[in-house]
Amino acid sequence: MDAASHPYRSVLYIPGAKDRALDKARDLPTDAIIFDLEDAVAPDAKAGARETLAAALGQGGYGKRFRIVRINALTTDWGLDDARALADADADAILLPKVDAPSDVDRLVELLPARMGVWVMMETAQSIMNARAIAAHPRVGGLVAGTNDLARELGCRARADRLPLMLSLQQIVLAARAARIPAIDGVYNKFRDENGLASECEQGRDLGFDGKTLIHPAQLAIANAAFAPDEAEIDLARRQIEAFEAAGGGVAVVDGAIVENLHVVTARRTLARADAIATLEG
Repeated sequence: MDAASHPYRSVLYIPGAKDRALDKARDLPTDAIIFDLEDAVAPDAKAGARETLAAALGQGGYGKRFRIVRINALTTDWGLDDARALADADADAILLPKVDAPSDVDRLVELLPARMGVWVMMETAQSIMNARAIAAHPRVGGLVAGTNDLARELGCRARADRLPLMLSLQQIVLAARAARIPAIDGVYNKFRDENGLASECEQGRDLGFDGKTLIHPAQLAIANAAFAPDEAEIDLARRQIEAFEAAGGGVAVVDGAIVENLHVVTARRTLARADAIATLEG
């Protein structure tokens, strides 16, 4: 399964310095893992974390999960060493934080082999203003909303409806869709609040995000359910396709609603997503 068709319902952050967490992640029902060398690792542990993570990735066992390594920003004391140390790791992509413009990505790709993907944290005001150009960079394969850092930089208040962040979230989705790459929503901090997480996942799905970054394994089931087509959606998609084909490619009617080619495109995408999830879980 390639990066574009891979499901990203749940994208779990795992501390790169913790052997136990790295081992446990091999059996968790997450679609993707962000092995974190940035926020989850203390400054005095960062050098050791590189070695710990490289060894864990080399050992393998993560199955079909999409493996992303978040390094430190290249402007820090650790970022360049992170990139050099993990450039040849058994991972699918490097996630670069604190990106303001495409030139930041240029600096990273100089350090990476062509096979290594690049994803970008969207967590600064500049990154949102430059979202289209960043997403259009030929090496960028995905965008991840860094809502905590973005809210801090904007100086906005935390609200359950995320109204102060709405423009930024929509800019991320728009840029990702224009570039035809995945867009992943930010974390929900109250990991014991299942109702709040479910509500925010539903909002993220409504906005068009492909999935949600998570900070705790307890959040996985809710995110996986929220960002997957349910049985009703799958059934409707099948019936729309059948009715459209029965009408010879003309306008059809399903459940009292018009079905045109654009609806069939969406229906086929729904079925393809369901199939990709089944393949991953199988």
